[in-house]
Amino acid sequence: MVALHKPEEIFSRRHLPSWLMLTFAAGCVNATAAVACQRYVTHVTGTVTRIGMEFARATILLEFMFVLACFLVGAGVSAVLINGRAHRGLRPFYAAPLVIVAAATAGVALVGHAGVFGVFGGPIDQSGDFVMLSILSFASGLQNAAVATSTGLLVRTTHLTGPATDLAIHIVELGYLEGEPRRSALRHGLLRAGKIAAFATGAAAGVMLAHAAGYLAFLVPAGLELLAAFLSFLPQRIGGAATNDPAPPASS
Repeated sequence: MVALHKPEEIFSRRHLPSWLMLTFAAGCVNATAAVACQRYVTHVTGTVTRIGMEFARATILLEFMFVLACFLVGAGVSAVLINGRAHRGLRPFYAAPLVIVAAATAGVALVGHAGVFGVFGGPIDQSGDFVMLSILSFASGLQNAAVATSTGLLVRTTHLTGPATDLAIHIVELGYLEGEPRRSALRHGLLRAGKIAAFATGAAAGVMLAHAAGYLAFLVPAGLELLAAFLSFLPQRIGGAATNDPAPPASS
């Protein structure tokens, strides 16, 4: 794992807004997709559930399996751009995955607004809906892997099962830890609670934007993704390429 941010930097006032913006963006994308075609897209759990539910309908089953594959491909592309380059002794492209995420999300907004995906809203009954879901799933995989890699697996921004679990663990830890370990548990707990609130707020905003602007609602999370990439994923802005490009791992 090739982390860009040290653990203490993750909770800094400079970078904390980026994690919340990215989580807000994921909630916004998820809710907008749900309004667009009644399907969630930023987390694998919902997609795999649909795969199981549609097992008897081969065509739809294959379409949801493709959506899942797109998430995996997105995560893989992020790994190539960050981990893969580090293993080859090259500078990791930390910001590139999020720039691609922003471009893909904005592309969905503009192409959808042009009518390529069909009518906005209603049940998922058009091939264009699955194209849209596949692109957004690819972008979600990119975002989740990029943030997780860059923070040493401490931050994930496209789903809430892990953060909610961590929040409960840290709340319990507050009852028996003291000193610096307790302060660390409090920081971790507040980060998870903040992400849950940001995701829910993003979902609320996504619903309102979707009803007001249709596909163009996706432009809002695209802008936030690009801003987060600028604030927290450009090594030269964080402290200089020479000090932020970690050496490739010696093994594995």
